[in-house]
Amino acid sequence: MKSESRLLALAARFPVVERWYRSVGIDPKTHDFSGAKNFLLSLLLLGVSLVLALNGAAAFERGHKQLMVVYHALALALAFFVAVRLVPRLAAGTPLRWLFYQVDFKLTREGLVYLAVTLVLVIAALNTGNNLLFIVLASLLAGILVSGLVSRIVLTGIDLSLELPEHIFARQPVRATLTLQNHKRTLPSFSLTVSGDTGGSRKRRKKAAASGEERRVLRQPVYFPYIPRHRSSAQAVELTFPRRGRYAQDAFKVSSKFPFGFLLKTRQVKAANELVVYPPVAPTEEFYEILPLLSGELESYYRGHGHDLYSIRDYQPTDSARHVDWKATARAQNVKVREFAREDERRVELVFDPYLPPEARPAGDGAKWEEQFERAVAFCACLAWHFYEINAQLKFSSPKFTTPVAPATDNIYHVLRELAFVEPEWGDDDEFLAPLGQDTDTFKVLLTARERGSIPTTLWANSYVVFFQSL
Repeated sequence: MKSESRLLALAARFPVVERWYRSVGIDPKTHDFSGAKNFLLSLLLLGVSLVLALNGAAAFERGHKQLMVVYHALALALAFFVAVRLVPRLAAGTPLRWLFYQVDFKLTREGLVYLAVTLVLVIAALNTGNNLLFIVLASLLAGILVSGLVSRIVLTGIDLSLELPEHIFARQPVRATLTLQNHKRTLPSFSLTVSGDTGGSRKRRKKAAASGEERRVLRQPVYFPYIPRHRSSAQAVELTFPRRGRYAQDAFKVSSKFPFGFLLKTRQVKAANELVVYPPVAPTEEFYEILPLLSGELESYYRGHGHDLYSIRDYQPTDSARHVDWKATARAQNVKVREFAREDERRVELVFDPYLPPEARPAGDGAKWEEQFERAVAFCACLAWHFYEINAQLKFSSPKFTTPVAPATDNIYHVLRELAFVEPEWGDDDEFLAPLGQDTDTFKVLLTARERGSIPTTLWANSYVVFFQSL
């Protein structure tokens, strides 16, 4: 504590010392100086041990064997004390992880040409014995050594982070920020490329990308030309996710050809990233075709659900007979009906039925049905987003997830998250649709793949049904 207080006093008295602390990334008020103390003590003791060893050698030359034994014993004791007590403390406080990084390397095309030229010079130097050729050969071999060493140093002390938006939709570009942090205190890093490809054959990766099964977060490489020492560098990245669902990536590949381009060295940097991609909410052609019909159903269903009289008008075939005003009809000699003011907002319930017909299992025509299922999920998400934009009262129901009736702004992302993970189920479940017909407080928009005759009759009165086959 005394040494730390002295260092703080020294920094307060001499601003140059404090600026030096800041330049090397040391905060005198919070930094732990135990490593520096152990290092200086080790140097002092090893210096004393060296002096004792030299005195012992001098005593041996003069014939003082007993004094030599004493000097050498003391030197060994000090060296042993440093090795046993101080070196472990230094190792515990020193970031030596970079010595154990697994760095893979691959010869580039330039490196192969360079090695071919070196091999020709090897043969020429051995056959001719020309000293100049040996000097040139030594320079070429030194270039390979320097290339491997410098590229390894460039890849050490690097940490990575990827910042993504909170809400991400499939097939909609999002802007992310990729940051590389260089923890080296003295050396910068040059020419780094970050990619999400951490393994697997190229053919397998292309096949996964074509089928939409690839769940990597970062698909395009990002290049960082320069990262200063003990600083960070950030790059804006545009990402697009083709399918809904969960995307996860635990590590990224950082590679570099610096300085000469002879070797491509790569290592994996751990950076766990997991995100949920919602279904796309961009309106489709089917949405524009069905929305007017759905709006008409909603107007028809919610007309007259209040108690306060709004107006009296002529009867229309879609009106209920219980709303006929018989006194006004008798006076006008024409059938008149009463309209009532709506007391609350529209209450819409989205019902997503994930059950597919048993004959549509993957062994049969499963691919076609799965494609229709994905279109239905996207259409349901589009409808949910539409009701969110008009600020309707929204409820969502599926066999495994239900939300209460609430403003769409409160539960829209819960609905989208459920749609991001919903999967088709092969079979039938009559217990799911049957109770929905008993609830008349909400107008239901049902998305299903069932046959028309299998839908309960009570559900038709307060629902608009969208069949997967029509999408």
